[in-house]
Amino acid sequence: DIGGESTRPGSDPTPVQVELDRVMPVIEGLKRRTDAAISIDTRKAAVMRAAVAAGAGMINDITALRSDAEALSAAATAGVPVVLMHALGDPKTMQVDPRYDDVVADVYDTLEARIEACEAAGIARAMIIVDPGLGFGKTLEHNLALIAGIALLHATGCQVMLGASRKRFIGTLTGVERPAERVPGSIGAALAGVAAGVQLIRVHDVAETKAALDVYWAGVHGKR
Repeated sequence: DIGGESTRPGSDPTPVQVELDRVMPVIEGLKRRTDAAISIDTRKAAVMRAAVAAGAGMINDITALRSDAEALSAAATAGVPVVLMHALGDPKTMQVDPRYDDVVADVYDTLEARIEACEAAGIARAMIIVDPGLGFGKTLEHNLALIAGIALLHATGCQVMLGASRKRFIGTLTGVERPAERVPGSIGAALAGVAAGVQLIRVHDVAETKAALDVYWAGVHGKR
């Protein structure tokens, strides 16, 4: 998953050309070296188009194709799977007192509305993946409620992605300040998601997470 714009809380927008200059050499280089699937993490239509043309096979948009007026048409034309992530507000201000009536239900309703907008634009529901957007306009309590209730998102009929890896709420729960040292907590969150039927997990520490999942599935099924 290749991204050229920081969207962490408090971050400022990145100009389109700067983002292109960051991501395009990486995508082009990876396509020459690996057959692994490549995802472009962007909220800009121009970056979506260029990345897919260069070989990216998935679009991952933290704004669920809302930030750019051309994003829906760009994603529909691209013909690749699209990740719609829930975010409350803009990265600059999203962590300033976020509130919900019921965070799980509210996230579900927002994502369902975006799915319908995608379908109207020509993107089939089967090509859509939904992500509750942990940490994007959510408190610790909101994040935990979403992990506990993530199975509700299966009712959309879309595959579900969970991206909890190294996030601040894991550090809060475990008392670990440095993100790179939040691997055990990140694996715990990934396993909670998989137990709830999540089909995709977005992680930094691939080898460690895969080892945990191998043991988890062996224990669940009683065989390798």
